[in-house]
Amino acid sequence: MGETWGVLAAVLSSALGGTSIGATRFLVGAIDPLAIGSFRFGIGVLLLLPLALLQLGAWPPRRDWPGVAGLGLLFFAAFPILFNASLIFTTAARGALALSTLPLLTMVVGAALGSEPLTARKTTGVLITILGVAMALLTGLASAPPGAWRGDLLMAAAALCMALYSIWSKPFIRRSGPIPFTTLAMAAGGAFLIAASLVRGSFAPVADFGAPQWFGTIYLGAFGAALTFYLWAFALERTTPTRVAISVTVNPIAASLVGAAILGEPLRWNVAAGIVTVFAGIWIATTQPRAAQADAAAVAPDAR
Repeated sequence: MGETWGVLAAVLSSALGGTSIGATRFLVGAIDPLAIGSFRFGIGVLLLLPLALLQLGAWPPRRDWPGVAGLGLLFFAAFPILFNASLIFTTAARGALALSTLPLLTMVVGAALGSEPLTARKTTGVLITILGVAMALLTGLASAPPGAWRGDLLMAAAALCMALYSIWSKPFIRRSGPIPFTTLAMAAGGAFLIAASLVRGSFAPVADFGAPQWFGTIYLGAFGAALTFYLWAFALERTTPTRVAISVTVNPIAASLVGAAILGEPLRWNVAAGIVTVFAGIWIATTQPRAAQADAAAVAPDAR
């Protein structure tokens, strides 16, 4: 049951991440990506910090601080910079498809590092979800600007950062819990982005913000950072990195639905087909055949 809650939390986290893409696209015309990241993770830390301080006994031990800070820089600084830079060179659809390779990268890297075994069922499920994303983004994949491969590689690098974070963060989360870990990691990445934004003068346009821009900014901090990445850490505490990572394929699906609802973007048949295929792949990758379940149940008493 714990793994089921982990998978559900990861799916919800990725769905919220998809809605955050819509909010980011709304804000990107008013303020640059560095400042957006600064507000997103800065507000996220402010919301998580009181909850983390209430769990003093679970705060990461000092020996873990360098590792947690390093993971924070990897996920909350390097990842958004690579993500935003990739979209300079490629389309949103191609970028989303490149990001959907995350579960494949996580599965391969995890097997190479010995964190989880590579199985045929998980591989099949991961490949089906990537196919589902490609179907959902079919119309957007038809055209690409010159040199789009650069953006595709940058997005693949961003996915690799996320894969390594998912694999390496698991022992830290077990020692401290998802809220303290996420707070400290997000604070490290957010501090870097805020410093870079101050150097570039990225906060200057904030003086012209109206209510819609502030609403989008607060939404990103509360739901796109605090809740999204708490759920991601919660999921990593309860299931394998690959089963968590496969949920990222829900992200472009949610972004498409938000784009249709808020930005008036068209929904076509391929989006519906992609949604069905993605969830079929997630089900295959995150469940076990009945025979395997029976074997696991038979071994469990002996293990105790």
